[in-house]
Amino acid sequence: MTDIVTPETASVDAGGRDRSFLRLPTTFSKPVRVFAWLSFVFEVFIIGTGGAVRLTGSGLGCTEWPLCTPESLVPTQEQGIHGIIEFGNRTITGVVGILALVVLLFTLHIVGGRRSVVKTLWFALGGIATGVAAYAAASLAGVPAFPFFSAGLLLVAIIGAVQSIRSIPGRKDLPVLAWIVLVGVIVQAFVGGITVLTELNPFIVGFHYVASLLLACVTAAYLVRMYAPAGARELVVPKWFAIVTHVTGLALAVTILFGVLTTGSGPHSGDKNVARDGFDASVLAHVHSWPGYILTGLLVVLLIAAWALRLPVRHWALVLVIAVGVQVLVGVWQAREGLPPLLVGIHMVLAALAAAAYTAMVLKLKRPVAADTPA
Repeated sequence: MTDIVTPETASVDAGGRDRSFLRLPTTFSKPVRVFAWLSFVFEVFIIGTGGAVRLTGSGLGCTEWPLCTPESLVPTQEQGIHGIIEFGNRTITGVVGILALVVLLFTLHIVGGRRSVVKTLWFALGGIATGVAAYAAASLAGVPAFPFFSAGLLLVAIIGAVQSIRSIPGRKDLPVLAWIVLVGVIVQAFVGGITVLTELNPFIVGFHYVASLLLACVTAAYLVRMYAPAGARELVVPKWFAIVTHVTGLALAVTILFGVLTTGSGPHSGDKNVARDGFDASVLAHVHSWPGYILTGLLVVLLIAAWALRLPVRHWALVLVIAVGVQVLVGVWQAREGLPPLLVGIHMVLAALAAAAYTAMVLKLKRPVAADTPA
């Protein structure tokens, strides 16, 4: 890493304004980039492993949380392949959390210096201590203890995030994104436990998937902003193009939402004894396709306009059109083949990749203002 600005080396311009953010590097060192990319990859990968849990009927492979059985942390021989698949997904959650923490500490050190890292580590210890105290109190009261541990850890993490972001003197976009990912992983672990304890309630399972997809988008946003300098930003596309892009995002969100509801009423519940959400799957499948067609049409308009006007986002528009196009083909294919698990899993992962590509395209609608322009 070169030209790193810490609070001790911050500078101001002739007008007295803090210009230290302009001295931050436009490209982070290799270790930071590697861990940031790994964080994104594993956020997508855990969607695939979570889908495998559901599509193989392994949702209750581990009947307890955080233990796999009342007596064992890991699956036993009696639980067979379903226990291994479910426990494997839980293990990936730990990897995702470690990567999120490493990226956060790297980011805080680069932007806020050693002091920011030390404060965060103290908050981490405080969060663990609070969680343990909540766990002990819940155990004495005779109620499920681990949700209280997770809630205590989450509360301290949120307080730590707010304090950390407010105290950082430089750019705040990357710390905010890094904190969102870490807090989001903690929330996901908590929701995962609730999913098991509620015996795979389809609405909670659907929320679990949507939250994972959003975390993939946040890690994608971190990657985009990591390669860009800090400071004020300006549009590099016509205003109408930006408006249509955001309308396209709404169509994408509605399409994914109805896709989640459709899956929640379909045959892949995660366990043969789990009830569905009560909706008619065939009707929802058609409703799911309507915003999908609108989304496809809007993307074609954006792609043609981007290349005709040679806009800087034209390559991302092409990537997004390809991702959604493949997604549509897989969706039609799986519907005609009776929803085979492999195609449904691919469909789930492609939705996350399409959302991440859209996130990158939106962030590319603006570029940093030149260094000599007041922020």
